[in-house]
Amino acid sequence: MGKSFILSVLSIVSEGTRFWTNDYVGKSYSHVCDESRYAMLGLDMKRFSFCNKSLSYEERAKDLVRRMSLEEKVMQTVNNASGVSRLGLPQYSWWSKALHGISKLGPGVFFDDTIPGATSFPAVILSTAAFNQTLWKTMGQVVSTEGKATYNMGHAGLTFWSPNINVVRDTRWERTQETYGEDPYVVEEFGVNYVRGLQDVQGTENTKDLNSRPLKVSSYCKHYAAYDLDSWFEFDRHTFDARVSVQDMTETFVAPFERCVKEGDVSSIMCSFNKINGIPPCSDPRLLKGVIRDQWDLHGYIVSDCFGMEVIVDNQKYLNDSKEDAIAKTLQAGLDLECGHYYTDALENSVKAGKVSQYEVDRALKNLYVVLMRAGYFDGIPAYDSLGLKDICADDHIELAREAARQGIVLLKNDNGVLPLEPGINIALVGPHANATQVMIGNYAGLPCKYVSPLEAFSAIGDVTYATGCLDTSCSNDTYFSEAKKAAKHAEATTIFVGTDLSIEAEFIDRVNFLLPGNQTKLVNQVAKISKGPVTLVVLSGSNIDVSFAKNNPKISAILWVGFPGEQGGNAIADVVFGKYNPGGRLPVTRYEADYVKMLPMSSMSLRPVKELGYPGRTYKFFNGFIVYPFGYGMSYTKFSYSVSAPKNSINISLNNLQKCRKMAYTEDQEAPACSAVLVDDISCDENIIEFEVGVTNVGRMDGSDVVMVYSVPPFGIVGTHIKQVIGFQRVFVAAGATEKVKFSMNACKSLRIVDRTGYSLLPSWVSHHQDWG
Repeated sequence: MGKSFILSVLSIVSEGTRFWTNDYVGKSYSHVCDESRYAMLGLDMKRFSFCNKSLSYEERAKDLVRRMSLEEKVMQTVNNASGVSRLGLPQYSWWSKALHGISKLGPGVFFDDTIPGATSFPAVILSTAAFNQTLWKTMGQVVSTEGKATYNMGHAGLTFWSPNINVVRDTRWERTQETYGEDPYVVEEFGVNYVRGLQDVQGTENTKDLNSRPLKVSSYCKHYAAYDLDSWFEFDRHTFDARVSVQDMTETFVAPFERCVKEGDVSSIMCSFNKINGIPPCSDPRLLKGVIRDQWDLHGYIVSDCFGMEVIVDNQKYLNDSKEDAIAKTLQAGLDLECGHYYTDALENSVKAGKVSQYEVDRALKNLYVVLMRAGYFDGIPAYDSLGLKDICADDHIELAREAARQGIVLLKNDNGVLPLEPGINIALVGPHANATQVMIGNYAGLPCKYVSPLEAFSAIGDVTYATGCLDTSCSNDTYFSEAKKAAKHAEATTIFVGTDLSIEAEFIDRVNFLLPGNQTKLVNQVAKISKGPVTLVVLSGSNIDVSFAKNNPKISAILWVGFPGEQGGNAIADVVFGKYNPGGRLPVTRYEADYVKMLPMSSMSLRPVKELGYPGRTYKFFNGFIVYPFGYGMSYTKFSYSVSAPKNSINISLNNLQKCRKMAYTEDQEAPACSAVLVDDISCDENIIEFEVGVTNVGRMDGSDVVMVYSVPPFGIVGTHIKQVIGFQRVFVAAGATEKVKFSMNACKSLRIVDRTGYSLLPSWVSHHQDWG
């Protein structure tokens, strides 16, 4: 339901537009506490302390909730909150999405002739490949500007349920495209920056009382936690029990959520469908109240995944609870809002039966209304109240979508420097995605401002001969291969566009292989074999595709992975292919060979190898087998050299009598230091900073961007730890022949820590001096 509502004493709900309207009154309001609006409703706003701006948001929320009856309270605990007309409180739809632009999914947003679309950025996995924190935050700022403008025009809410910060454990998961990849630190960095971009109001970023900090829009981080399986053979997300070790939970699955709350100051967390070690997260007081509230100090609300209560009661049959019992457990665990209808069905009965106290309902509602007050729903935020249609699909927003796609595109192969191509040449454009439009915007997308397909973009630069080769992504036969081969046979260069789409990788669908769909591989090989000029393969996909056949084929000179590149995808790809932009993207997930799916089931949650079952590890941190391309891989049209300077190359920590050495398990052939490690919580981490500088010199002939990645490698011989892990990265532009200095400052406790099997965070020793860590 949109929130620029038109209200009067006689209010009706328009199903077509989802906002409050009245035939007799033409004025619209963008916030609740407008005195003229209350007068129109026949109410005196001064009677309601929740509209008194001199009070704190917490006091105002408390006043609002105390005025409601139990029945009225219950109707506000679901995503489609009914409002309370006698209090002048309108309906509100909490469910809006903004994963990579304003999404059309969810009842909180709608597009029509007034707002026909919004800027559609690349699917998140491609933006991740840019490894650029500034870009990620800027994207969030643009999306929130368009979200606020959409709200002001009555077409959206103020609570945008994004981003998805689940770490990709297995790239068979078909929501990989929605995520920030397989490295927890990278996921954390993107999550914090995107949330800050969405929420921050300039000048208030460091407000001490976080419950008073205004929000441009409210965002949330999902899905908490250990969720990365939707539907794989007999397993589905509604009944799957993720058996997770405390080590993996601490190190990987909850780490991004912790930083999302502590550093991003996100205003909501969504708990996931799947059980974790037998318990649904939305019913687990340890995970919700214990961790999110007490340990991390969330200033916001906790919401269930949509229809999650049904899943707990009907699918999982957790503890064989009735609706009333299940509702009581989730409220007591710390859930504030249900996306669904079980709360409205049974919460009132649950309270009256004494299963849950009305205090828990009040607590939840106060958390909800404080967030809405912070976001301007009650008072407005003057800096943003004038945003409107001119701020949606603005030229600079569309250009940013193009830039995000260009920065993320990864050059995987470029034999003999065949790319970039010369503009103006005759080029054959073939493959099922050569004229892609809707496929480019991926999952959880809205309606774009304007699609620019590869065919349109390439046609503006060169002489294009287009032949699809396959009618669609499934490429079920070779009927149209001959047209594609004919085009390639006579062209100076050939570019083949292949990949997946939402029929193959999307929510509810997990993959069973890493192969191109249907006969696409056959098409590529046949076209490459007959092509007169150099062949470039362009792969559109969100998750892993084994392109080793193309990597090893000398007839295929270049390979680009372009993800799902958003509404400006055609322009971005053409910019890279014809040299207007020098690619600098890096892979955010490991590219496994196709046989990887036979090595272990997707249902095994362990990131580390499981020797007794013969399972290899997962992600670059724990897998040491054969791969097609590694995490972090990406080429450029130029070359870079590096130098490193550091004022010191070690940190010495002397332990006092109250600090204790911790033992760590070492392999039999490796002698453990006398003091193997120290508990991170036992030392002053702020004093242990690692600083160094990397000089990046562009030794080639073309300006370009490079991603400087910093990894930590644990001491040799520690049992069960990672091979290496990312602890920092920066993207830097370097002109040809120039050198840029990139500075890093890292906290040793965070960057060098190791999580042991019991969940302790330890700082390991690299020397063996007794009681002296270094």
